[in-house]
Amino acid sequence: MLQLNKLFTLNTLLLVPLITRLCACDPTATWNSPLPTLAPIQHINTSVLSIGYYDSSPHDTIAPVAILIHGFPYSIHTYVDVVPKLTHRGYRVIVPAMRGYSPTSFLSPTTPRSAEQAALGKDIIDLMDALEIKKAIFAGYDWGTVAVNVAAALWPDRCLGMVAANSYLIQNRETAWAIAPPASLSERWYFYVFLTPQGYSSLANDTKGWAEILWSKNSPNWQFTQPQLDAAALAFRNPDYVDIATNFYRNRLLYAPGDPMYAQLAEQLDMQPTISVPAVTLDPNQAPVFPAMNGSAAAAHFSGPRIHHIVEGCGENIPLQKPQIFADAVLEVAQLA
Repeated sequence: MLQLNKLFTLNTLLLVPLITRLCACDPTATWNSPLPTLAPIQHINTSVLSIGYYDSSPHDTIAPVAILIHGFPYSIHTYVDVVPKLTHRGYRVIVPAMRGYSPTSFLSPTTPRSAEQAALGKDIIDLMDALEIKKAIFAGYDWGTVAVNVAAALWPDRCLGMVAANSYLIQNRETAWAIAPPASLSERWYFYVFLTPQGYSSLANDTKGWAEILWSKNSPNWQFTQPQLDAAALAFRNPDYVDIATNFYRNRLLYAPGDPMYAQLAEQLDMQPTISVPAVTLDPNQAPVFPAMNGSAAAAHFSGPRIHHIVEGCGENIPLQKPQIFADAVLEVAQLA
């Protein structure tokens, strides 16, 4: 593993000038899309990030708050059809761009570009602190599930309830290399491609192309549109996108260390803490990376009230493919709370 890390580091250093030219990342870049997008975008600083986020009611300090977290390779516009369904029911809805996705940026060039699970969860809490929000519902899918799992498990006093696709994705690093069935590993092929210099440079060369192939494979029956893909691709034009995207998988597979800033949180997460807040969990039945289950396998990770649903005819991106179901899950967890 050490030899592979050294090889990856050396090759990455050699590729930097080429990747910079290929990616031509500009976090302010935009183009016209006929698809409605979440706007206007607000910005606020935490200790680490300048977070770009959509806020449906920035001056409403009374309404219940729902914070919606997107996945990879997606963007805040995943929730374009979920937000109005929740605002219609009186919610203040906040949708932040995750670290590495425009319009969010790092405040310092020296901050490690880590996408470890502890960092993703802590970003939610840091955003709430900056916005002076005491409690909120956390909802997410894919990487967003990791983030909301972490935030709900470690900061239950800040979470009114949690909605999570695929239930529980907090990782114990000691099991990162556990034996897995060939069929399972074959569906996660891109996890391992992103460990390599070739995978890194390929993502840098064509971020939108990678999104298109992963959308197709991870939601095989979803007929997404070109405008939907264009809207998401806005988020990939960020100088840290490739580093963050590949680090997520390198860290989870133990090929990249975590940021020392989060070391204590990372150790807590290795214990796979239970989620005590009310939860609604969703398993899409057409998402090959995490096949749908009846919820019993993850039951031990939940100590509070929980309702589990299988989402028929849906791939991994539930909010964009089945927005009413995702919105209903947020309303359902509010009732549990």
